Amino acid sequence: MAAKKERKPSDRLQVMQKIDSRMNPTRRRREPTNWEIKGELFLNCSCTVFCPCVVSLGAHPPTEGHCHAWMAIAIDDGHFEGESLAGLNVGLLVDIPGRMGEGNWRVAAYVDENATQKAYNGILKIFSGAAGGTTGLFTMLVSEIIGAERAPVEIVREGKKRSIVIGRKIQGEIEMIDGKSPDHPVMVSNSKYWMGPDIIAAVGTKSRVRDYGRVWDFGGKSAEICPIEWSGP
Repeated sequence: MAAKKERKPSDRLQVMQKIDSRMNPTRRRREPTNWEIKGELFLNCSCTVFCPCVVSLGAHPPTEGHCHAWMAIAIDDGHFEGESLAGLNVGLLVDIPGRMGEGNWRVAAYVDENATQKAYNGILKIFSGAAGGTTGLFTMLVSEIIGAERAPVEIVREGKKRSIVIGRKIQGEIEMIDGKSPDHPVMVSNSKYWMGPDIIAAVGTKSRVRDYGRVWDFGGKSAEICPIEWSGP
């Protein structure tokens, strides 16, 4: 009789256990540590015109009263406690019931399958706010981390277009809005927005989310592109 092959516990299950014990909003604590991320974040959300959260800093209601969004983070350079994060991609599913600044965010994270275990754990700490620094406010804004897992996160940045594919879970493509000058896209500059001061306006061209009971389509909806330089503590 052939020996039964043992299955290695999935990262998803391991992380869910950590979420229960360490990332519950009543127990989650900041543990400031040394980290840095340089790259680009782009997103597509449910707002029907350019997202009002950028200029109101999260105080104005989203155009539909709630914010449903996917986010893509391409890390060009960076580290977590000396462990390189360069070249890794991260996807986020974000569900916000009202004003961005009022919190109660529900978030799922998809971490590049090529990440080492230390990089994987570090990315989760950064995006839960536990690592402090630029994303430290997430400990107050994120009420529930509904899931976290390794995944093949494919990000393409080409000219005016950006796209992310995470299997059948997230399939998104956005394109910059043309400005008066063909070499300069429409953008908001010198803002105090949490992502960064310069936000390029874009629009969703093809956009689907199918995971964690969420079925969202953002084609034709508001999108943003932002160069990021985040760090902690």
